[in-house]
Formats: sequence, C-alpha cells, structure tokens
Amino acid sequence: MVSPRVMIKGFVVGSTMMVPGVSGGSMAMILGIYDRLISSISSFFKDWKGNALYLLSFGIPALLGIVLCAGPITNIITLFPVVSMFFFFGLVFGSVPMLIKKAEIHRVDWKLVLSFIIGLAIVVSMAYLPPMGGEGETTLTMNFSTFMLQIVTGVVVAIGFILPGISTSYLLLVLGTYDYIMLAISNLDILALVPFVLGFVLGVILLTRVLEICMQRFPQLTYSMIMGFLLGSVYTVYPGHPEGWEIPLSILFFALGFVIIFFVSKREADLETD
Repeated sequence: MVSPRVMIKGFVVGSTMMVPGVSGGSMAMILGIYDRLISSISSFFKDWKGNALYLLSFGIPALLGIVLCAGPITNIITLFPVVSMFFFFGLVFGSVPMLIKKAEIHRVDWKLVLSFIIGLAIVVSMAYLPPMGGEGETTLTMNFSTFMLQIVTGVVVAIGFILPGISTSYLLLVLGTYDYIMLAISNLDILALVPFVLGFVLGVILLTRVLEICMQRFPQLTYSMIMGFLLGSVYTVYPGHPEGWEIPLSILFFALGFVIIFFVSKREADLETD
C-alpha cells in the first residue's frame, strides 16, 4: 500500500538534495525513513513487490521535489544563507532524540563516544580535502583508465549518497570528476555515464547491505556514528555567525526546525506502537 507519509517525505528529501552540503541521507535520517530505505534496497528480493512499491512511493516524489523545488530552495538559501542554515541545524538537532531512542542508548560508554567522534571526524575532514584536479573538462574521452576512474567515482559517490552528512557533489569535486560527470549529463552521453552508473549501483548494493547488518547487529555503535555524520554536516555548512536582524530570525528558525522534527518524530513513534 502506498503511504502518503512516505510520498511527502520523499518530496521533502528530493527538494533539499541539491542544497550544498545537505545530503539526501541526512534528510532521510532526520525524517525517520532512513532505516526502511536501506532495508528496502539491501533486502529487495525478499519482498520485491513490497520493496519496489515503497521505493517508488519514495523515489517518484523525490524526483518531483528535485525538479520543482531544488531551484527555489537554492535561491532562498542564496538570499538568506544564515537563517536557512540555522533552520537546517534545528532539523538536525531535533532528530537526535529520535536517533538515541532508535539506538536504545541508555548509557554512554567509550565505544559510543569513539564511534561518534569517528563519524564526526570523517564528515568534518571532507571540508579540508582539496580537489584532485580534472576540473574544466570540455571533452568526453573514454579509455581504460577513465573507465576505471568512473567506476571508482560511482562507488565513492554511492557512499556519499547513502551516508548522512556527506555531499555527493563535493565528493565529485574532490575526485576531480565533477565537470566530466556534469558534461556527460548535460550532453546526455549515456555511454560516458555507463561506468559511473555501474560503480554507483555496485556501491549502493554493497553499502546498504553492510549498513543493514550493522544496524541489526551493532545498533548503538552504528547510530552513534550516524549522529557523528549528521552533526558533522552542521560544521561543513556553517555559514558564519548571524548579525543584526539575522540573530532573532536564526534563533526563531532554529527553534522552528527543532520543534517540527521533534514532534514529527514523536508522532511517528506513536504510530509505530499503535
């Protein structure tokens, strides 16, 4: 059965996917559907009809969100970068109680702290990785080394796509393949995109399976690291201190984002227990 709630959340995730520094995984985690998406992909053939229906009910609205809202939302962030990002910070911090509850964390020990720090460090370190070159591509040439590089790029981008807090566009810049991929997409050069897509699909299949196993066997450590990913994303997109009229608005929108996600998460938990 198609769930209107999943469709709405898919639309929201798609709407924010093109925001610099905000990953689709982050929004899926914040909205409480990350686990189900991972499970639907990694265990697709266990219930392929149900999983296909779920992924379609999420994916189609997500595509609509990208097409309809990515531009306007990007414009809003360009006009009001500080206030917009503080709203996002409110969403992130508002989702922390939900993550702690899902992980069933009742006592903090050194393993959980270490796992959190590792997740935080991975995302923060991404902000300091210099591009490897390859920018300014104006032609699409395919040879063995390019083919293999695009497969590796696809796998790495899949990691950024699945893990919360990691920007896929920034990963492309770091690998030096951003312009090549963007040129191939703009030219609709399917052959040039084949190795990238192969690597991406392989990365998604492998990573979702690993994540599902980790969530089942080591939920506390896994969610602690994911919280590190999420809170690390706050650092990577921090726009600077608010000034003047931005101060009260930033506080207001941070509180608004926190309250929205906090009560949405609480409502979701109540529905699950009914």
